[in-house]
Amino acid sequence: MGEAKRRKTTLGEEYGQDTRILPWVPITKSQAEQFVNLTTRGAWIGIFLMVAAWITIRFIGPAFGWWQVVF
Repeated sequence: MGEAKRRKTTLGEEYGQDTRILPWVPITKSQAEQFVNLTTRGAWIGIFLMVAAWITIRFIGPAFGWWQVVF
């Protein structure tokens, strides 16, 4: 516990707060991690939607006679 108390006195009010990426950017490391997770999830959703649209346009639509695929 001695190290934690020493760190608390050294940091003062900043003790226990999340650290920033850069001192002049108001974004913390946890916020940056959340942003990466959100954009990764969004990319996977976009990939899934693109594959679903491709399957619909290429196979489902012509099978039901909605349109014809022209080569």
